[in-house]
Amino acid sequence: MDYMAELEALRTGKRDELVITPAEFMAFQVAYREYQYKTQIVGEAHRGGEVHYHRQVNEEN
Repeated sequence: MDYMAELEALRTGKRDELVITPAEFMAFQVAYREYQYKTQIVGEAHRGGEVHYHRQVNEEN
């Protein structure tokens, strides 16, 4: 999976949510650390080890 493209789709609103499974997490983290807009993406841990990422909603915008 092209995680950089998925993160960009999240940031730009083309995608609402990105679900990362425990098996994908380490590979995803490599891309996430390199992504320049990571402060605009928020992850929320769910039961079973999945992490659901979505765009940070800024109340000023």
